[in-house]
Amino acid sequence: MTREEKLTVIEDLTAQLADNANIYLADISGLDAQTTSNLRRACFKANITLAVVKNTLLTKAMEASDKDFGDLPSVLKGNTSLMFSETGNGPAKLIKEFRKKSEKPLLKGAFIEEAVYVGDDQLDALVSIKSKEEVIGDIIGLLQSPAKNVISGLKSGGGKLAGILKTLSEKE
Repeated sequence: MTREEKLTVIEDLTAQLADNANIYLADISGLDAQTTSNLRRACFKANITLAVVKNTLLTKAMEASDKDFGDLPSVLKGNTSLMFSETGNGPAKLIKEFRKKSEKPLLKGAFIEEAVYVGDDQLDALVSIKSKEEVIGDIIGLLQSPAKNVISGLKSGGGKLAGILKTLSEKE
């Protein structure tokens, strides 16, 4: 690989790092062709981008990035694959599901919405992360519950102010 090719790869990696808020580093070395193909297919179905990268080029891309990757560059040894996803827990769920049949991929680390996770022992924590949509849904549900109490109070109180107040005071 020429110097110019390396610079192009570093620029591309830096752009990918900038464009993605959820970045996973995994080790998929040792997987046979069929298992690797199955992993790639599973990633495609889950809308996860999977790419094998050179550690030195990824390290330079991380250094050139505006993001603070913390201790992630320290895990860039051996085989490294990048996983990009719209959802923070998508790759973690895929890895956990895939490991029911295979001992790999191993999680090296992850960068999720500016939080850094290092080590395979973080997999369960990453699986339990809620997406922005799930958090927003929970908040909306919590905000709607008082309105539902008022509506049910209006319906069960028979339309009389005393009945409505009584019903609402019982629900608190």
